Amino acid sequence: MVDLASLSREELRRWLAEGGRGANEGTVWTWLHRKGGRDPEALRHEGRLSAALLDRMRREGCVGRPAVAWEQRAADGTVKWLLSFADGARVESVFIPDGDRGTLCVSSQVGCALACRFCHTGTQRLSRNLTAGEIVGQVLLARDLLGDHALPAEMPRRLSNVVFMGMGEPLANYESVATAVRTISDRDGIAISRRRITVSTAGVVPAIGRCGRELGVNLGVSLHAPRDELRDRLVPVNRCYPLAELMKACCGYPGLSNSRRILFAYTLLEGVNDGLREARELVQLLDDLPAKVNLIPFNPWPGAPYRPTPPDGVRAFQLELLGAGIAATVRETRGGDIAAACGQLKTEAAARCVP
Repeated sequence: MVDLASLSREELRRWLAEGGRGANEGTVWTWLHRKGGRDPEALRHEGRLSAALLDRMRREGCVGRPAVAWEQRAADGTVKWLLSFADGARVESVFIPDGDRGTLCVSSQVGCALACRFCHTGTQRLSRNLTAGEIVGQVLLARDLLGDHALPAEMPRRLSNVVFMGMGEPLANYESVATAVRTISDRDGIAISRRRITVSTAGVVPAIGRCGRELGVNLGVSLHAPRDELRDRLVPVNRCYPLAELMKACCGYPGLSNSRRILFAYTLLEGVNDGLREARELVQLLDDLPAKVNLIPFNPWPGAPYRPTPPDGVRAFQLELLGAGIAATVRETRGGDIAAACGQLKTEAAARCVP
């Protein structure tokens, strides 16, 4: 059986045409992705597909979704889903509502190989990459659960933004992530603008320029330290691609402007990277680069070797950046009571809670 929802648009076109009759793949694509279709019988009433093709879709195709193994809802409205795929692999996705918009944080790998010291996901060994279909499936499932597929076309959707900031390093699984971005942003389908899609990386430099040229999405960089000696310890991929190479790639990212900046994430760890020295070094590092710094209070997890910076330390660090003309915000912790906050995703912990 072929999972039709997991196919790229070109793959769907080829599959529909295999019977030799041809088909309007746009009709099927819109039904699958915009309408969240599951049963091909619903297409019979549209009268635009042959009975033979519909029979083949029922006989040889299916429309899958990840299985929800577990769901948690936080007091602030954040929802975390533990999702299972056909081979038993599990990842977590998080939906964060915010006024009239909502952001889905999707995973791109099962586990992560980068082993960032402060990240809970980094303590889970990498099992495998997710396929493009498994990434898109997270979005389709969230739209199902949020009721977006059932809304009239003129009404705004609850899920308006997608960030590749869940489990895994997106640029280490570039081909699948790229195909998923193209599917998510297709105007005839889910139609989330690439201006509302952010791909984050811990610093896989060779893929950064390609991401900008081919996908045109927003770029997020998990920075967390302003000098190599410190970043080598916190973000080990820095040993392969040190800051000079990373910043060169960022400066060359296509489409940068004051209205479209790179988002640098900086997790504040008490006594490690949160001093005024680090703040001033960060100012120098980002000089003349269209950038926004998102300061993240560390979200503790069991066995974590770090402590969060106290609020007055966070504020002092932020003021140093603001005083130098760098846009700097403090990320509000969302979903912390269900371990859905930044750096807290790890399926092994969640799996133990599944009945």
